[in-house]
Amino acid sequence: MNESQREDHPNINKNVHPPIVALLYIALAFLLGYFVRVPLAIPAWVKTAGLALIIIGFILAFGAFNEFHKAHTTLDPHGSVKALVTNGIYRFTRNPIYLGFLLLIIGMPLNSGYLSGVVVAPFFMSTLNRLVIEKEEAYLEEKFKEQYTGYKSRVRRWL
Repeated sequence: MNESQREDHPNINKNVHPPIVALLYIALAFLLGYFVRVPLAIPAWVKTAGLALIIIGFILAFGAFNEFHKAHTTLDPHGSVKALVTNGIYRFTRNPIYLGFLLLIIGMPLNSGYLSGVVVAPFFMSTLNRLVIEKEEAYLEEKFKEQYTGYKSRVRRWL
């Protein structure tokens, strides 16, 4: 297939949707927290920290959505990107939406008194890196060349 025939989108499995992956990990964290009890009392400040992580997670996602909207490009990880977004929250992290999901995975169980979100978080990061982010980055590098590699060298993947 020549370059003009190649479809303009990341090579991400159509059945993999990052919000669904995040919801599955949130559910896993709650199930783990429910069935594997920690024999310690969770202090109120930990629950408050969980709430703070939830709020920050939503702020990150909202900031990312706003930047995508301003750039008139798609949020769909399976879609064709029209512009490389490097402004706003994207100056600090290449994946603010996924970072927001990560904070929800940690924060929601914490806010409910479970430490299990901290346990499943690295598995979520690994899953998203392998199934989504690596493919998105390969696509963006091919499409935007030096503009993306320069951005990638300045801004970290997660934080």
